[in-house]
Amino acid sequence: MNATGAKNRTSDVNDGEHFDIEVPGTAHQISSDSWFQVAFVLTTGINNAYVLGYSGTVMVPLGWVGGVVGLILATAISLYANALVAKLHEFGGKRHIRYRDLAGFIYGRKAYCLTWGLQYVNLFMINCGFIILAGSALKAVYVLFREDHAMKLPHFIAIAGLVCAVFAIGVPHLSALGIWLVVSTILSLIFIIVAIVLAVKDGVKTPSRDYEIQGSPLSKLFTITAAAANLTFVFNTGMLPEIQATVRQPVVKNMMKALYFQFTVGVLPMLAVTFIGYWAYGSSTSTYLLNSVNGPLWVKALANISAFLQSVICLHIFASPTYEYMDTKFGVAGSTLALKNLTFRIMARGGYLAVSTLLSALFPFLGDFMSFTGAVSTIPLTFILANHMYYKAKNNKLNPMQKLWHWLNVVFFSLMAAAAAIAVLRLISVDSKNFHVFADL
Repeated sequence: MNATGAKNRTSDVNDGEHFDIEVPGTAHQISSDSWFQVAFVLTTGINNAYVLGYSGTVMVPLGWVGGVVGLILATAISLYANALVAKLHEFGGKRHIRYRDLAGFIYGRKAYCLTWGLQYVNLFMINCGFIILAGSALKAVYVLFREDHAMKLPHFIAIAGLVCAVFAIGVPHLSALGIWLVVSTILSLIFIIVAIVLAVKDGVKTPSRDYEIQGSPLSKLFTITAAAANLTFVFNTGMLPEIQATVRQPVVKNMMKALYFQFTVGVLPMLAVTFIGYWAYGSSTSTYLLNSVNGPLWVKALANISAFLQSVICLHIFASPTYEYMDTKFGVAGSTLALKNLTFRIMARGGYLAVSTLLSALFPFLGDFMSFTGAVSTIPLTFILANHMYYKAKNNKLNPMQKLWHWLNVVFFSLMAAAAAIAVLRLISVDSKNFHVFADL
């Protein structure tokens, strides 16, 4: 446990100039987890309840060719981009346990602040999506057994937010998840297997399906562009250095093992449920796959409850950088059950999740959340910044072709982010006309 302050120093003259900026220590544990535990954290980040939406939010707007090719390319490109960041974890002779610390060391104070803001916006929107997912799963259980519709989606989102807050108060930091990662894996397997089995059953019974991309040519252009942002959202956390901070030495070698596991074995369940869901229902696939499947009530209820509980655990992973900042800022360390620490977590984490829950209930448009997050934060953090940071850090060691390659990536993904942001804003504008705040979707 390290709660002391730290200061970056210019120390790697062979790789160019670096910046001397103050960065805090951390009140959370670092260097305590095996690469396999970190691999499970990363795999949980992929095989969460969001996978139940990819058939509708990725495959439907892209079709078979665009969806399959896009997901395979996104897998390879995401592994490459994450590997670039992982290899910079000890750049300059110092371990960079936060994304903003690494950016600040390479670029300076302004980049430190900009990366910080971008990352926390990214994680905040991802967490809002998890609360929407958890609320949708609870509502799906409710409508299986009740037809009165007395409770609406915002009510279930509020319940989901409360459960997330209770879990956040009880689990102090990322390394403390421990057995919860096993629970999360079991829960993921339950809802993924149920979705696959029921979708296959429905697909066999329905001989003909429509796989055409719907809409006018202009509408297709915008939906395809927005779906490209979803492709980047699927595989990337936007918090790789924070996760890598928990792994034991040697940190780069162990993190690469975790990444290889994530992008090989870890992606298989997600790809299976995405492709099978689209095969079974075609262009009519729901943005929450369990709303499309048919089967015994108890089986569907089990899958939805599993999706709800897994979303609670997964949200804690993506909220951990925010919790780490608050705990470090206010010196929260020591016993988890100490009255001072417990009171602080109730106030700080409870407040953070209350704001997240309110925003989720106000605008419960899951597909738009995914696209907007991918366009404005995931692409810049994972692809643009990763390539340029590596270029900047290793400039003296790269040949001209390697330098050109990284610049091509920076330019391409910058254009992609701009196009996707425009497309997503249009989709949000359309949805805002069709739905009202606190909508019951």
